[in-house]
Amino acid sequence: MLVGIDEVGRGCWAGPLVAAAVALPEVTIRGLKDSKLLNRQQRQRLDTIIRVRALAIGVGWVSPQEIDSLGLSEATAQAMRRALEQITVAYTRIIIDGNVNYLRDNQLSSAVVQADRTVAAVSAASIIAKVARDTYMIDIAQDYPNYAFESHVGYGTKLHRTRLQQYGICNLHRRSFKPIQALEAS
Repeated sequence: MLVGIDEVGRGCWAGPLVAAAVALPEVTIRGLKDSKLLNRQQRQRLDTIIRVRALAIGVGWVSPQEIDSLGLSEATAQAMRRALEQITVAYTRIIIDGNVNYLRDNQLSSAVVQADRTVAAVSAASIIAKVARDTYMIDIAQDYPNYAFESHVGYGTKLHRTRLQQYGICNLHRRSFKPIQALEAS
């Protein structure tokens, strides 16, 4: 049994970092691929299918404050550990998307570049993490209407920068990130 792990939100200026771990049966799910290659509607549809067909799913969340405290690499590892802790089926291998094995203390884990495009369970994890984080950011936007989080979901877009310049930073912003530090200093 293989568990795929991927994260979303590492480069965001605001919001949590989210990792998902997914164990899939050998049944094929049509359309699985890296979440970045899918539109929102496709991701939503696949998220529903994955949640029905997966043998186990875990989602690990790390807050902006934890990211600031731990640093990005350790925060990523923490999100992945939290996601993996929720996997309730026995597994023999863990594949993490990318070139860094954030779970190197776990002998079953390995990192594979572009695994989110080539390993179904990692593609599924990519989709689960992206939908979970985007949904959170869209929902939390109601509490922070000045920042347009529903539009850019925390990424460093021109709109996000403009809103930061107008309204300053909020509790969702990652104060350890240089663009946020620069705005906070000005």
